[in-house]
Amino acid sequence: MAEDIKKEAVAETTPKETKVEKKKESKPKKQKKMRTYQQRQNRTGYMFMAPWIVGFAAFTLFPFLFTIYLSFTNVKKTIVGYEISFTGFNNYIKAFVGNTEFLPALLNYLKMIIPYTFIVVVLSFIIAYLLCKINTGKGILRTIYFLPVIIMSGPVMSQIMSVQSAADTAAQKVSSAVEHTNAYSNIFIMQIIHSYSPALAQGLADIFDELSIILWFTGIPIVLFINGLQKINKSIYEAAKIDSANAWQIMWKITIPMLRQIGLIITVFTVIQLGMFDSINPVYELIQEKTGETGTGLGYAATYAWIYTIIVLLIVGFVFLLFKNRKPRDIKVRQKQEKKLKKLEKQQKRRLAAQKRHQSKEAKLYGK
Repeated sequence: MAEDIKKEAVAETTPKETKVEKKKESKPKKQKKMRTYQQRQNRTGYMFMAPWIVGFAAFTLFPFLFTIYLSFTNVKKTIVGYEISFTGFNNYIKAFVGNTEFLPALLNYLKMIIPYTFIVVVLSFIIAYLLCKINTGKGILRTIYFLPVIIMSGPVMSQIMSVQSAADTAAQKVSSAVEHTNAYSNIFIMQIIHSYSPALAQGLADIFDELSIILWFTGIPIVLFINGLQKINKSIYEAAKIDSANAWQIMWKITIPMLRQIGLIITVFTVIQLGMFDSINPVYELIQEKTGETGTGLGYAATYAWIYTIIVLLIVGFVFLLFKNRKPRDIKVRQKQEKKLKKLEKQQKRRLAAQKRHQSKEAKLYGK
């Protein structure tokens, strides 16, 4: 009888145990199914991206890396084909030492890119801010400011740039730099600036001459700034007004800090966009000229392109540092205090551990 009771108890317990084991085994199967589903989703994503990846690798990545090799070579175009001979760093040395074209063009580019980028970003922010404040005719004004972007995509902008550059060269031949600044001599502020710094007055005069073209580059930045301004929660402004903050304080303490990331994107975009026009960027024009030369032009063109790329990357890195989110001083002080407290806690733990070891050693000695 006792044996029969034990068998019945075992029979009753075994199916429960098997059910629990089956549940435990079923969990990893579900995880495997989920993993396979995620893998399928990733595969479909890569399948859709495959044409772009292949095109990028073939038409962008390979030429980009091949220019590194060409910058250290001397390339000649012959009847048979291209003759490539390795020259080392001679192209880079000649670009800065034995060349009278590249270094002045590079300096002119730096003189152009800094004020032009600043003006484009500031003007686009002001126009976007004013457009967000307007209630009537907002859509029409946005369309008007975005129209230059559509025209710039075609040959109209290149024609305007060529006409503007031809006009500038003709003006330089006719009049000198002093007469150029005298065109704005009637303005009282320009007189003050000219008396303080003639070079600054000359730079401002050049900017005023190119202001009509600079405004053409504000289309996409205006749209991006409008998008960022519309995403700011209005309750933040209401809370600031309740705390008796004026419009100037709201702009500097709320609006501009919340548009920091958008300003970073716009600044990088403007730096790259301004460098794509040969009439504005003399380095780009020089690279195009050297690319078309049949002698040793292709190697020099690759060298100029890589020097220009490094300088643009340095400018972009400076922009990243400029728009970096800086922590307030209170948070920095708290973090430093927390680090000091953590160090003190570690030191106290080490001391306590050393005391315990010493006590255990003494207890062993006295116990023996």
